[in-house]
Amino acid sequence: MESNSAGSVQYDRWNEDNINMNVEASQSTWRRLYSRVCVGNTGTVVKAAGAGAALVSVYIIGYVTGYYIHRCS
Repeated sequence: MESNSAGSVQYDRWNEDNINMNVEASQSTWRRLYSRVCVGNTGTVVKAAGAGAALVSVYIIGYVTGYYIHRCS
């Protein structure tokens, strides 16, 4: 039995002519938009702004609903 310290898997050499390093071009438009807007510091700001907008809209809907329910006739 042969035993190698790195294992018995043998890797072929890469054909350098067939390696496609242009990862950005192979991604879809939605994936590139997500990577640009939703990741990192920009993603944190976008998520905070979205949460703030949702909170304000729920407050406004509750205020208007409460006004029409509790107004005096």
